[in-house]
Amino acid sequence: MKNMPKNKNKVKAKNKIIIPLAVMALLFLGIGVGMGYFKKNLYTVMKVPDFQLTDQNNKKITNKEMLGKVYLVEFFFSKCPTICPVMNTNMRAIEDEINNPDFGIVSISIDPTNDTPELLKEHAKRIGVKSPNWHFLTGDRDYIGKLADQFNIYVGDKEDEGESLNHSGMIALVDKEGNIRCRYNKDNMPILYYSGLNYGDPEGKTPQLTGKYHPDREILIEDIKKLLK
Repeated sequence: MKNMPKNKNKVKAKNKIIIPLAVMALLFLGIGVGMGYFKKNLYTVMKVPDFQLTDQNNKKITNKEMLGKVYLVEFFFSKCPTICPVMNTNMRAIEDEINNPDFGIVSISIDPTNDTPELLKEHAKRIGVKSPNWHFLTGDRDYIGKLADQFNIYVGDKEDEGESLNHSGMIALVDKEGNIRCRYNKDNMPILYYSGLNYGDPEGKTPQLTGKYHPDREILIEDIKKLLK
């Protein structure tokens, strides 16, 4: 009987060691599961804004008509001499790689005065578009400017001659239910949009028109395939 307190003390001492170790093990397990979640799952940014514009075949295209398809949204214009050809090339590479009837692309012109349906149809032929789900859209410039704001993708002010044809090289990824989706970065923060540009480095830190690296093109292909499953 005299030894019982000592035994109890030994049990307590063991518990003081085992319990923290168990907590740490669970913590590391949770971190591992969390990292796996961020790698496998895509963040929901918001619902895609409502839109209705005319494509290169004079057909009205709306966000509702795109339901059931995974698709990309970009803002561009056909006479753009800088980033648009790069974005078009990257989109074409994605189109070839995905090659799925449930995948589409929506390219919205910020220069609708020039980019008529007829001219956009010629542009589509010139860059070698294959999919009937790649829609080059045109319409009222004020409407398109407000739509870009709703997407939170930069497009220059129509009234500013020096800025009116400036635009972002960012691309929105939309799922079959009409949600804008994205992956998480290395810090587990949502990237929100993908870059359609080329880079001078594989990490995607230095945009370069003639750059041989296009890291976001690769991750876009991966994420599109996830959403198509």
